[in-house]
Amino acid sequence: MAYTKAEKKKLVAKLEKSPAYKIAYKDLDFLDSEPLRPTRLQLELLKPELLLREQGIESTIVVFGGTRIVESNEAEADVKAIEKKLVRNPDDTKLKRKLRIARSILKKSPFYEEARRFARLVSCECQIAERHEYVIVTGGGPGVMEAANRGAHDVKAKSIGLNITLPFEQEPNPYISPELCLQFHYFAVRKMHFLLRAKALVAFPGGYGTLDELFEALTLVQTHKVKPLPIVLFGEKFWKRLIDFDFLVSEGTIAEDDVKLFVYADKAEDAWDYIKAFYRTHEEG
Repeated sequence: MAYTKAEKKKLVAKLEKSPAYKIAYKDLDFLDSEPLRPTRLQLELLKPELLLREQGIESTIVVFGGTRIVESNEAEADVKAIEKKLVRNPDDTKLKRKLRIARSILKKSPFYEEARRFARLVSCECQIAERHEYVIVTGGGPGVMEAANRGAHDVKAKSIGLNITLPFEQEPNPYISPELCLQFHYFAVRKMHFLLRAKALVAFPGGYGTLDELFEALTLVQTHKVKPLPIVLFGEKFWKRLIDFDFLVSEGTIAEDDVKLFVYADKAEDAWDYIKAFYRTHEEG
């Protein structure tokens, strides 16, 4: 059967629109398919690595902490708003619970400022001219992460945000350097990028995510999968109530030296001084 020129043109146009005809690396449906997961993992590892190299990021300090820990003025406003509602509904048990939590968050609001001051201290000392050492990196979200990115932003220094796609909405905080605002799908690859250049880890009070990252770092240092790394738990009272490390030692589930893998700090200066002293000691050793 012979086709006319017009029929041929229509048939060729139809072929060119076929999904099979797409170039593989431009076929988003193909790239998003189940068999291509290994390729997506590779791409997610490679893209941030190349961007960080382009920006001259030599080393980082990872800052973790709760998304719900906000500035004191914001925390105070939340408390007052709930108190007003309780005046109208004094027997509302849900409101009473919300008020208790809001007051607890208000007590923790100084951590926001300490995270911000810590990032300012580090960034002022370590980002000189084109040198980008000890660059602050966070999970890119609100709360303590925002505070740390904001501290670097205060002194016009670079900082990194490693955001993650979640079932509920998550957007980057506005203080991340635009050229270093990254987004991940895979937690595993994101975890690698947190520690690939890390020279220290500072954990402020937080929830499951903070605990997850903290214990992963402790495990990697404990098992010598990474070089010795200063780990600072910010807020001694909080951490000692949350985790009884001495109990783990007494139960024989960790070694006595394992509690020496971290220190506590309550002030930004103390945390930064410890990190510097850690590396001075190792360099001398």
